Amino acid sequence: MLILLPPSEGKAELGNGPALELSRLSFPSLNASREVVLEALVALCARSGAQTVLGLSQGQLGEIGKNRDLRGAPTLTAAELYTGVLYDHLGLASLSSGAAGRAAESLVIFSGLWGLLRIGDRVPPYRLSMGVKLPPLGGLGAYWRRSVTPVLDAEPGLVVDMRSSTYATAWQPGGRAVAVRVLKDGKVVSHMAKATRGVIARSLLEGDCDPQTPEELVKVLDSLGHTVTLGRPPAGRRSWTLDVTV
Repeated sequence: MLILLPPSEGKAELGNGPALELSRLSFPSLNASREVVLEALVALCARSGAQTVLGLSQGQLGEIGKNRDLRGAPTLTAAELYTGVLYDHLGLASLSSGAAGRAAESLVIFSGLWGLLRIGDRVPPYRLSMGVKLPPLGGLGAYWRRSVTPVLDAEPGLVVDMRSSTYATAWQPGGRAVAVRVLKDGKVVSHMAKATRGVIARSLLEGDCDPQTPEELVKVLDSLGHTVTLGRPPAGRRSWTLDVTV
């Protein structure tokens, strides 16, 4: 089972480890693409206009300097880096030893800069959304799709997709995937979706389960106390939809 996560806008401020080594990251076939995006981002942040391209507020201008210095900045693991609502509720630091092992194997984090990360990968804090059109590469979702697709198409098993729409543009897993939506009073909600997805991911990791089909996933989540409904079978490259009621 693969559990796909978006990154979070909220990140730790500083790393505490050695400088970036692309050769040590998971999914090494992405390293050439990572180098291209890294070079483009550093170059952007060395000249004027980075604030507009990256969509930064005045209070976020310090992110430009971080991006400019990425190659030599101290790193930390992806598990430590992302601090947003989804990751708060996933609670990687407090997982049992068995669940932590499953997290290392099952969790895949999408990133506008790195493409894909495992939670043990060490990278410096950065600022780059998949929704950015990065000169001269253009939209990062389309850029990453070319290199990410063959990598993840080759990964076996059911895919549980917790990504936001911005990051979903980088890979379409098709009918072996289940996209998780969050409903309240019969309506799709966004304000609590991140928290709920974090809770669902934690439940799957702590539950020591490996569902192979969308139907098995429903049974597992039901047994773990969640109220879920599986949508109709998808067509083409679309994924199944799993509605979680809160």
